[in-house]
This record gives sequence, structure tokens and C-alpha cells, in this order.
Amino acid sequence: MTERQITNRVRRALLFTPGDDLKKIQKGATLGADSLILDMEDGVALNRKQAARATIHEAFRTVNFGWGERLVRINPLDSPFGRDDLLSVLPFNPDGIIIPKVDSADDVREVSLLIRQHEKYSGIAVGTIRILVFVETALGIVNLKEIAASDSRLDGLMFGAEDYVGSIGAARTKAGWEVFYARSAVVAHAAAYDLQAIDTIFADLNDMDALTEDCRLAAGMGYSGKLAIHPKQIAPILSAFTPSAEEVAKAQRLVDAFHANQEAGAGVFALDGKMVDMPMLRAAERVLARAQTGETGE
Repeated sequence: MTERQITNRVRRALLFTPGDDLKKIQKGATLGADSLILDMEDGVALNRKQAARATIHEAFRTVNFGWGERLVRINPLDSPFGRDDLLSVLPFNPDGIIIPKVDSADDVREVSLLIRQHEKYSGIAVGTIRILVFVETALGIVNLKEIAASDSRLDGLMFGAEDYVGSIGAARTKAGWEVFYARSAVVAHAAAYDLQAIDTIFADLNDMDALTEDCRLAAGMGYSGKLAIHPKQIAPILSAFTPSAEEVAKAQRLVDAFHANQEAGAGVFALDGKMVDMPMLRAAERVLARAQTGETGE
């Protein structure tokens, strides 16, 4: 494994848009999500895969994405579409590629190699185009350590609860205990390898209260963002994953105190009656990083 290139990009709300619908892509680019996912996989019917490639090409040529991140979810590498999907979008230099249904580190390395070849051929800096992966099968969960450590281009792990439930033969419930182990494993491995953890979709488009609660649970577990499947889900997700003004002020105070004590030659110090160590500093820095985009929450 090469030295990791840590991204500073904030990914709180990541909105899916069907790759074969230019109007939805155009609208999605204006809605304030941190990342817009142009979907070639589940959001596109089998007989529309070629149309999705053409539409995404048109979107890259004509749509103003503003400051939002341009991500493309390709089809699985073991499908008839995945590799060609990737090769078709690389000439447009997307900000990142999302690989679905990743079961092994080999999937990540294969995509990274193709991206690297494109970057060198195009004369752009190696590592410019990032990778995020969906872990959504039992085998993917079992191989999380190898996947998380697979490549320096990898920025984050995304949890796909719906497919995971199918892969283990469970039934999806509101309580979610059937996915609790896998959901925890994804965020733990992301933290261990300095990756972002992006939480699964929330399928109920009508229960905003339940979405808000699910977002708070995911944020409390350590997730840095969540996938949105409808524009009305963006605001609740952004709110849940954006630190409050009080949290930001507290984190900034800890970081400032740490640096002041370092300059004074003090390696360990107390703040508000608690000893401050490196894990606390890193947690404070993550809060400040999450607050970089948009306003702080209430």
C-alpha cells in the first residue's frame, strides 16, 4: 500500500441522480448537496445503460456543478458494463468514481490502475480522481480490512444496507438490528484507515422525522455523511452531519489550546478539567473539517 492521500473534501449529503435523466442531473446540481452521484447502476434500467453514458457525457459538457463534487457510480466490475462505464467517463475527469458491490481489494486496485493510466495519459496529477466504494454484501463486510487498506486513492466506505440484507437472507426492519453489525463494522474500518464513512440510504421518502432520527444515529456512530435518494432528504442530512456553532467553538478552543501548549513545550495538558490527548485533538479537527462547508447547524 502506498502512502495515503487524505482528502479534505466534506461529504455530508450525497445525492443520487439517474444517469439517463439530464433534467434531474441539471436540477440536482443546484440543490446544495455536497456531492452529486451520477448513477449508472441501480438507478438505470438494463436497456438504458448506453443512454446513461451518453447523458452523463452531455452533463459533463453542459451542466454547471458549481462547488459540488461530481461523482459517478459505475456498474459492478463483474457485470458486462462496469469496465466500459469507467472508461467512458474518465475523459471528463470526474471528481471521483464510486464502485458498487465491492467484495475484495482487487476491485479497488483494478479501478485505481485504470484511473492512474488515464491521469498519466491526460497529464493531470496522479491521485486527482478519487475512489469511494460501496460495501453491501456479506463477503464485503468480511473483507473490510483488506478493502479499506487497498489503495491510496480510496477516500471512503459507503454502506449499502438494502443489498447487504439481501446477501445474508435477512428481512429489513425499522429497528435495523439486522444491519447493526455491518453498519458498525464499516464505520470502524473507515476510522481505522483514515477514510470517510458514508451511511446507507433511507428508503422512506415520507417520514422526515424518522430520517432525521436515522441521521442522528449514524452521526453518533461516527459516520461523516449519508446518501440521499430525493432532494427533500438533503436538508435533514446536512443538518444532522453539520456541527452546531457550539460544537465548532468547543473544537476550535481545544485545537487552539493544543497548539499553544505545544509552543510552550507542554506535551500533555488539561482543558475544562480533562486531560487532552491526540485522539481528542483528532476528533476536534474532524469537527472543524465537517464545518468547512455551509453553515453550522442549530
